[in-house]
Amino acid sequence: MPEWRRDPVVDRWVAIATERGKRPSDFRCVVHERNDTACPLCAGCEEHTPPEVMAFRRAGTPKDAPGWWVRVVPNKFPAVKIEEGQEVFHRGIYEVREGLGAHEVVVEVPQHVDNLDVQSEKQVAEVLWAWRERSLDLRRDTRFKYIQIFKNYGSTAGASLEHAHSQIIATPMVPAEVRNELEGFHRYARAAGRCIFCDLVAQEAAERERLVIQEKHFLALAPFASRFPFELWIVPTEHQHDFAQIREGQIRELARMLRACLRKLSVLLYDPPYNLVLHTSPVNEPEVEQYHWHLEILPRLTVIAGFELGTGYYINPTPPELAARYLRETEAHFEEMPYRGVG
Repeated sequence: MPEWRRDPVVDRWVAIATERGKRPSDFRCVVHERNDTACPLCAGCEEHTPPEVMAFRRAGTPKDAPGWWVRVVPNKFPAVKIEEGQEVFHRGIYEVREGLGAHEVVVEVPQHVDNLDVQSEKQVAEVLWAWRERSLDLRRDTRFKYIQIFKNYGSTAGASLEHAHSQIIATPMVPAEVRNELEGFHRYARAAGRCIFCDLVAQEAAERERLVIQEKHFLALAPFASRFPFELWIVPTEHQHDFAQIREGQIRELARMLRACLRKLSVLLYDPPYNLVLHTSPVNEPEVEQYHWHLEILPRLTVIAGFELGTGYYINPTPPELAARYLRETEAHFEEMPYRGVG
């Protein structure tokens, strides 16, 4: 039977269309076309990007030259600019702000590969460290209120470059999606006296229907009100409102879990396009401690159409319990490329 399911945090309804139920083999295989043109993100092509703002590199190697294993540069075609002001203009009923922000590219590997699941666990951990370091640095500009870290994989998911990379955009306002989540966390805390995600972790670990991977510090699960087929969340078992609070042991475990989730999706769904989005608390804002950060992996297997755009409701043809079972049963075999760093 079809079901309407409500997301308990943001009060969003999702239709789980069980009668349309789709198995992994029902989703068309996505072929990623290789681009033969020169890649500006490869090691040795540093002159084709803006000057780096941070890099993990071998001692003694100069900036903007080979020798790095993770490199962060400003986006060559930024959506926003750090040099802009934050003045607000009103045009009748409309409000306009100057285009303040920061837009950076995290080049995840020096060699030309397109995804993180072929990298070593340590290399994935280094990428996560880079996310943390840039988050801590960008928030020093108190004009910024939110730092969005995300990854687009595949052209269908919005990736314009093939080389493995993620992006960071800092904004002078808190996004509506995050505001809605914050309100949901506050509402539940007032009613129950607890964090709703801490309760979610306890319930999912006990029920195990939607659980994909469980370790000490994190759970990977198919959320109860999944918007997309095979949607996955990685949630810390410990209450942390800010991704930048993550510790070394957690980084290692998160790298292992993220890599395994991406490989399971790749094996099961024929290397699907996806968006990876980090949800974390706002910065330079009060009363955010009740938030609980998490990673969302959103495979792009279906098309958002008129119903979704008109109502804000999603139709998911694969129940999350079924998705979780398929993913649990999929083995994550690795053919690793070597870690290129030091230590």
